Amino acid sequence: MSTRAEKFAGLSVAIITPFRNGKVDYARLREQIDFQASAGVTCICPVGTTGESPTLTHDEHERVIAESVTAAGGRMLVMPGTGSNSTAEALRLTEYAARAGADAALVVGPYYNRPTQQGIYEHFKAIAGCVDIPICVYNIPTRTGRNIEPETILRMAGLPGIAMVKEATGSIDQASQIIAGSDLTVLSGDDSMTLPLLAIGGRGVISVVGNLVPCDMKSLIDAFHSGDFQRAKELHHRLFTLCRDLLGLSSNPIPIKAALAMAGRDTGEVRLPLMPLEKPLYDQLRCVLRDYGVPLDTPQPA
Repeated sequence: MSTRAEKFAGLSVAIITPFRNGKVDYARLREQIDFQASAGVTCICPVGTTGESPTLTHDEHERVIAESVTAAGGRMLVMPGTGSNSTAEALRLTEYAARAGADAALVVGPYYNRPTQQGIYEHFKAIAGCVDIPICVYNIPTRTGRNIEPETILRMAGLPGIAMVKEATGSIDQASQIIAGSDLTVLSGDDSMTLPLLAIGGRGVISVVGNLVPCDMKSLIDAFHSGDFQRAKELHHRLFTLCRDLLGLSSNPIPIKAALAMAGRDTGEVRLPLMPLEKPLYDQLRCVLRDYGVPLDTPQPA
C-alpha cells in the first residue's frame, strides 16, 4: 500500500513533557527520546496532548520542539504538535517547527471556538500553505468540541501540504471513508484501536502507551505488516487493558505520567489544572502494570 506520507507508517510515540519542580526537565526529555530511539520507533510527537502543550508557555513549547529535533539527531522522525484555536498562533508554531528542522507538524483541529467546517478547512489550508513540511490533521472531537467531518478531510486531501490524519474519533466508519476516498496516511490516535485501524488500511499509530512499552506496540504493527495476524491479535489483547487504563483512568497524560513514575522514568508531575492520579486509581494502575510485567522501581506510597 502506498500512501501520501508512507515514511510515517509504523509506530509514532506522543512523548510526554517531563517536569521537575514545576519546570520542564530538558535532561529527562532527552533521556525519553533516547529510550524511543533504542526501541526503533518511526517518529516522536512532542508537545501534543500527551506533551501537555496547553500549559506550556510559548517559549517552552518552542524549546521542547528544538530540543526534540536535536535529541532525535536523525535517528527517528519528529512531528511536533503545533495546533491552536487561533490560526495565527498555529501558523507561527508550525513555521517555527519547520525552521527548527521538524519532519512534519501535528495540527489539532481548532478547539473551543467551534468553527464551521468551512472555517476548519480554511484554517488547515492556511497552515499547509505556509510551510514545506507535511501536515498531519489531528481529529479528536472529544478534546476540541468539533468533529472534522470526513467530507472536510477528503476536501483537505486536495491540498498539497496535507499528508496525514491522526484519527482519534473512535469511528471506524469515519476512518474507512477517509481511507477509501484518499491516499492520506491515516494513523490511529487511540492505542486500543490500532489493530482495527490497520485492518481497514490505516498505516500505524501515534501512541501513548509507547512511552512505556514501545517495543510491544511496534511488535504488534510489525506482526500485522508481515502477515502474522494471529500474533498481531495476541499482542492487541495483551496490550488492551494497559492501553484502556492509560487513557481511561483519568485525563491523558495523568495516567501515563503516573505509570512512568512507577517505572522510575519520570517524576509524574503534571501542571494545573491537571492533578496527580488519585490513590485508588493509582493503586489500580499499579496492579495493571504489575500484571503486565512492567518493572516497578517506585515503592507503593503509604
